[in-house]
Amino acid sequence: MRLVVGLGARSSATPDEVLALLRESSVEDDALTLSTVDSRRALAAVVAAEFGWEVIAFSAEELSRVRVPSPSSRVRDALGTASVAEAAALLAAGAGSAAVLLVGKRSSASVTIAVAAPAPDVVVVGVGADGDVSAAGKAALEQADVVFGGPRQLELVTLPGADKIAWPSPLVPALPRLLAEQHGKRVCVLASGDPMHYGIGTTLVRLLGAAHVTVLPQPSSIAFACARLGWAVEDTEVVRSVDVLPRCIHNGRRILVLSAGKQTPGDVWRILEAHGFADSDVTILEDLGSATERIHHDPAAARPLNIVAIEARGAGGIQVVPGIADDRYDSDGQLTKREIRAVTLAALGPRPGELLWDVGAGTGSIAIEWARAHHSCHAVAFERDPARAERIGRNAHTFGVPGIDIVTGPAPEALRDRTDRPDAVFIGGGLTTPGVFDTCWAALAPGGRLVANAVTVESERLVAELHDRHGGELTRIAVNRAAPVGGYLGWRPMMPVTQWTVRK
Repeated sequence: MRLVVGLGARSSATPDEVLALLRESSVEDDALTLSTVDSRRALAAVVAAEFGWEVIAFSAEELSRVRVPSPSSRVRDALGTASVAEAAALLAAGAGSAAVLLVGKRSSASVTIAVAAPAPDVVVVGVGADGDVSAAGKAALEQADVVFGGPRQLELVTLPGADKIAWPSPLVPALPRLLAEQHGKRVCVLASGDPMHYGIGTTLVRLLGAAHVTVLPQPSSIAFACARLGWAVEDTEVVRSVDVLPRCIHNGRRILVLSAGKQTPGDVWRILEAHGFADSDVTILEDLGSATERIHHDPAAARPLNIVAIEARGAGGIQVVPGIADDRYDSDGQLTKREIRAVTLAALGPRPGELLWDVGAGTGSIAIEWARAHHSCHAVAFERDPARAERIGRNAHTFGVPGIDIVTGPAPEALRDRTDRPDAVFIGGGLTTPGVFDTCWAALAPGGRLVANAVTVESERLVAELHDRHGGELTRIAVNRAAPVGGYLGWRPMMPVTQWTVRK
């Protein structure tokens, strides 16, 4: 296997520091090439001479076009590319072919390395429940040297001359090395139905790039389920986990849950009951497209290979716009109230695929309602108090957004180790702590939005100073709620909030 080591280094780094990290990572005896950015070519040449390696250097512009799993905003600001080590390794290993990272970036104080290897192009063949494949899929399998798949799929499909390799568990961490070991061979991968619908095809494209993956699909289980039920596919929501159901269930909605096993139908029933949808129509569809296909309504009799179809009936459900009622949250009082929350989310302006940092998250309501805005929106909630951090996790599950990343620790320290770059930042707590704003502002992507809510005199003073320095908009928000006063109703004011919104 031909390995390429990618090297990133500060201008002060020495050859001894590079060599120490290489030895610590146990890759110095296997590599043949050292790759880096043009400005570090001299350092790379000294290190490569120790092993007789080739040196390849790229411009920062070339490296900036390589997609990597661990981009760095600091590296981008310094060099104009979000990655050196990973990008250089992939670019050198993939000359004329696909490439995979075998070792993601590892760093010392001044040096970063990553290791990549060439990988084969892959043909992904969709397989029906009874082993059916398309004519093109059959031809690809007949020519393959190696075929990967699950044990069940490998048994279903006739493979005359290829080596069969069953997927290990867990699969994703092992996948790069498995592929690199087959470089130079004709490789097929078996997948159930449509490989690009929650399937291995999407993982392979993300790893190798679309140009190196050919997908030959069969009808998916989703298509079979909608055909059996008479549901329009475009009007049916598909979810991969029961944990996100609370975000989806509303009266009259049609939902398909991709099952994790025979226990999933029972889990679905319990969630529906907990959220006021016990009267929903629930159907279990098993072994779709096979001779043993079965459709029924008994969760206790479910087979492992099933899909759960829900036609929701109930008066529950969680609103889709920001400003969920305060009493729906588990809270110790550290909660951005619903009126302020709705205005804050409007100022943050979530868009599909964007990332939010919620700093001083408290109950997590801003991060949660950001994540609920679209299934592709992501959020990181930073909270220094461990009890509150646990509460954020409970609230995230309650509202069907379990994927929120919860970081426990004080700001700005907890923010500094992040490699992601947020599209929006909300500072709800800790604004007056030295370094919090500066760290958030440095991490914020160009064109990103920052919103800070101030309720104390000290934080208002700081917000005014930041507004003078960076511009933006200042808004004073005052909310009064009606409450009993004797036998009558009177207006009780909430603490006014000064909101600063600015775009970088």
